[in-house]
Amino acid sequence: MKPRVSLQHLAMPLALLGVCVFFALREPAFLGSRNLTQLIVEFSITGTLALGMFMILLTGQIDLSVGSGVGLVGGIAAVLVFHQGWPAPLALLAAFAVALLLWMLMGTLIVRQRIPSFIITLGGLLIFKGLFWLVIQNSTVPVSRGDRENLYSLLTTYYLPGNVGLLLAVGVVVTLGVITWRGRAARTAHGLPTRNTGTETGIWIAQAAGVIGLAIVCNGFRGVPLSLVILAATAGAVHFLTSHTPFGRYLYAIGGNEEAAVLSGIAVNRVLIGAYVLMGVTVALTGFMTTAYSGASTTTVGDLMELDAIAACVIGGTALRGGRGSVGGVILGALIMTALLNGMTLLAVAPEAKFIARGAVLTLAVWMDVKLTRR
Repeated sequence: MKPRVSLQHLAMPLALLGVCVFFALREPAFLGSRNLTQLIVEFSITGTLALGMFMILLTGQIDLSVGSGVGLVGGIAAVLVFHQGWPAPLALLAAFAVALLLWMLMGTLIVRQRIPSFIITLGGLLIFKGLFWLVIQNSTVPVSRGDRENLYSLLTTYYLPGNVGLLLAVGVVVTLGVITWRGRAARTAHGLPTRNTGTETGIWIAQAAGVIGLAIVCNGFRGVPLSLVILAATAGAVHFLTSHTPFGRYLYAIGGNEEAAVLSGIAVNRVLIGAYVLMGVTVALTGFMTTAYSGASTTTVGDLMELDAIAACVIGGTALRGGRGSVGGVILGALIMTALLNGMTLLAVAPEAKFIARGAVLTLAVWMDVKLTRR
């Protein structure tokens, strides 16, 4: 049993390494500081949305509306800034509130009316797409007025100064170390199995090298992107929520066996609505970053992003039936998806081939999930 688990843990890093080596050999610019920094921005966008999808999938539910929601929320903020002259912070806050309201309504409809989430969110996909096109009037709406940058446009164009980025990376490494050793001490105190000290230290050193190396690579171009900071903050919040709070334990419990969760006294409906509200939070963040990265709100913003988010989760080990998954796995899955898409773009792969590749990856990920679930 142990070798099988080890193989599963190594499969994703090896897959990521394989993807990177393949594209680096085909196009040396893939490993350049400029391209890697742009890849990190794209990864931050996909990863943020995938973290929201992760909490939904944990409960055994699904959300197919997030791609259209990304476009709608970003479009609302862009229209308020460019056409209505609102200050960017106020426009972002208003669009954020709309996202929370929409996803709370969807979650309430799913749990109160006992309608499958697949149907409700599929309807949401179409409704949000129509509303999105109405909001922007099927035109291109910039995220800023004139040449003056605002908070909205800076979400994916601002880079932290070199020293600040390195200092932040060191802070993340220290935080990871504290979390790792406190978790180890807690498991030991409760008599639970733990990794040996050498393995734990090796994992932490690998994480430290990756985080600091990432900051150094980014500093080779312009610095650590603000979007990566947003992803890191989101990932930290979701990890804390799912691993160290009763709400997180309830998510796993509902996905593992909803009937047992009800009998255990868990307020299942409230937890599910909460999960959808949090999905709305990540949709809003992703919508703002995606639109800012595009430079404007257009009818194609958010297209198929729900599939990339689902694929990232499933590749990262999140079960479609719920009850299994981790934030680290989702982040690694999102990185694999982003590296694949970025590499194909760098090689000028035809759009139809990109669609085929994304579909193949999603199909393979779901097949692997089904095979692992049966074991």
